[in-house]
Amino acid sequence: MIVVLGGGLIGLGIAYELAKRGAEVRVLEAGEPGRAASWAAAGMLAPYTEGLAGTPFEAFCARSLALYPAYVEELREAGGVDARLKIDGIVRAAYTETEASALRAQVDAARQSGVEAAWLERREVVRAEPALGPNVLGGALFAGEGQVDNRRLGRALASACAARGVRIDAGGGHVALEADARRVRGVRSRDGFVPASVVVNATGAWAGELAGVPPEARLPVFPVKGQMLALAMSRALMRRVVWVPGAYLVPRDDGRLLVGATVEDAAFDVRVTAGGIRSLLDAALAAVPALRDLALVETWAGLRPASPDGLPYLGATSLEGYFVAAGHHRNGVLLAPATARALADALEGKVDDAARPLSPLRLGAPPSALAS
Repeated sequence: MIVVLGGGLIGLGIAYELAKRGAEVRVLEAGEPGRAASWAAAGMLAPYTEGLAGTPFEAFCARSLALYPAYVEELREAGGVDARLKIDGIVRAAYTETEASALRAQVDAARQSGVEAAWLERREVVRAEPALGPNVLGGALFAGEGQVDNRRLGRALASACAARGVRIDAGGGHVALEADARRVRGVRSRDGFVPASVVVNATGAWAGELAGVPPEARLPVFPVKGQMLALAMSRALMRRVVWVPGAYLVPRDDGRLLVGATVEDAAFDVRVTAGGIRSLLDAALAAVPALRDLALVETWAGLRPASPDGLPYLGATSLEGYFVAAGHHRNGVLLAPATARALADALEGKVDDAARPLSPLRLGAPPSALAS
């Protein structure tokens, strides 16, 4: 029996992949599947817009992006839910010469990695996104990036897991790992003990808080708060995902325009605040004045799981049978398919060179480095 702790995109993706490979899998989710960071995200698939070219896990990010079309189609066929993938490019707009210079350098770096990227002069960026304000100087277009509806993706994964025989226990509250001096024995919840030969910690921002983990195997994962909002939008107003100074804008097929996201050190506080929403609206309206008359239809906040070095933890720990898939920070949606495959490979003893920099065994920080 393999127990996966956490029913977000990462945990459900791992459970589905393991079940495909013939494993008996049980998912334990403290709350409702797909409702934490997975639900709060914007669904962007943007490794190069995010500036990940040249980072230690660029290859892993690129692989995951490439997996997405087949991944979404497979889940649709398995569970009947379409996650509405759109790979139609992402625009990043510049409003100052400093921003334009930085974006040109980002385009050059992406091209050196073999990415289809282009610098757009003012007339070209306005042609691409006519709603951008009159002060835009230019922009970058990353043609192979896009978005997926992350909330629908969570439902697609839950449905596909059920079709594969994965048992998902939701609303069970927090659990604790049980282990002897050498290896894991299982987990204990309020419903009792669940024996397992393998436990996968995919609990997101709470991964470093899992009770029962020996000190040498604990992870310095900590929460980074992000607030977002949604506006009711005419479908023709924004065509694709656009980054502007201080915010990003994500048009959805249901007529909403998502605006995100703040980056806050607020521990586990998920309140939506006036200051957070104002900062997003100020940035969005400065870049796209046409948004000022749109109705504000939703606000929310979530917790990204971060790590001290900015890389996720993926693979085996020093405790036999205890595996981790956490710390994805801003890239959990992007990395869901590659994470699932790499974790399943690790359980089968396969070596993945692209995932090697993400090993939990790279940890140089002691448990005291856990954020409070």
